[in-house]
Amino acid sequence: MSDDAAHEPAPADDVLTRVHREEHSRLLATLVRRFGDLDLAEDAAQEAMEAALRSWPAQGVPEQPLAWLTTVAKRVALDRVRRDAAYARRLAELHVQEGADPAPPADEGALAAGDLPDERLAMLMGCCHPAIAPADRIALMLRFVGSLSTAEVAQALLVPVTTLQARITRAKRRIAERRIPLTVPADPAERERRLPLVLTAISLVFTEGYAATGGDAPIRRELTAEAIRLARITHRLLPAAAEPQGLLALLLLTDARSPARQDADGVPIPLEDQDRSRWDRDLIEEGLVLVEQAAGRADAGRFTIQAAIAALHVEARDFAATDWAQIVALYSLLLQQGEDPVVRMNRAIAVGRARTPQDGLVLLEELAGEPELAQHHPFHVALAQFHEEVGRPAAAVAAWRRALELVDNRAERRFIERRLERARRG
Repeated sequence: MSDDAAHEPAPADDVLTRVHREEHSRLLATLVRRFGDLDLAEDAAQEAMEAALRSWPAQGVPEQPLAWLTTVAKRVALDRVRRDAAYARRLAELHVQEGADPAPPADEGALAAGDLPDERLAMLMGCCHPAIAPADRIALMLRFVGSLSTAEVAQALLVPVTTLQARITRAKRRIAERRIPLTVPADPAERERRLPLVLTAISLVFTEGYAATGGDAPIRRELTAEAIRLARITHRLLPAAAEPQGLLALLLLTDARSPARQDADGVPIPLEDQDRSRWDRDLIEEGLVLVEQAAGRADAGRFTIQAAIAALHVEARDFAATDWAQIVALYSLLLQQGEDPVVRMNRAIAVGRARTPQDGLVLLEELAGEPELAQHHPFHVALAQFHEEVGRPAAAVAAWRRALELVDNRAERRFIERRLERARRG
């Protein structure tokens, strides 16, 4: 490739795809903060994307693509307001005028200069408004702040797509009817009340990025980076609280393993086969300090416990040296925070490592009737691995086949196909 070719600008459609993937949530949050209406913001963002598809290939990609999209989207929204009396009344109440700067977030005075979170954290907090049903809040946050597709959110929450669509529709209707502001609450106590759901949403965004349910690559780095950024902001908002600190530690310690998580073909490498020398030591050191501090706080909860589990993994010199007995104990402690089939699954896997594969398999098979796990391909992957280890090749093949039926990510499919072929051979 020539030097000129190496420095050619990316095609317009590639840039737009990247901007949509990485910045759509920021565009949407900016519009929601300006106009106070999620449907209007969503429609305007979509029209701006369509305008870019028409304009950029002919006129070239602007130097600041997101700024271009934001300007167009605001113009679209204002045009809609002028044509629609209902929107006009709504925005008149919000004192929105063309050219006016939106009001500063409610927590501006709570943070030092430069630490002010952007509109996406405001949307996360707003989506946790008490008037929105608890089951709908996380769906709303993941769809519009995490920028996950409907199918990805359904997979993250282990619910059917139709159920997820109904939740989002119900939440949007409630926001419109109750005129719920998607902003950071001015009351610090109210911010703390909403914090657990915000942390859960950030965690799920990271999970979708770290183990992508769709697409070609096993890792979506734009999502893991966004989740870590939001976790840092929430930790700065509440520096004395254990759980924001624990969540940040968990994400950093997990993300530290990313450099060793795929082979040269982009196929995932399981934890037991990873080259630990490739793990990011800087992230590990930062995460270990954070989890130690969080664990010493009286309000330490489930994210801090999960961070402690992640710490045991990164501290082990190899897979066999992992303190599996302590991990089992921590998963037991995690279940005291609330029933969770996925936690039970992970505890069963840890039992299989701390004791014998047969012990782990027995516990996994007891969970086979859990509806969430029946559609969760990692559950069938774990079953297949333990069936292999206890000498049940036919059962292992059946479990690998079921996992393959459930997985959508192409890289993960290739991993399962390899293991299925190996199981068939022997």
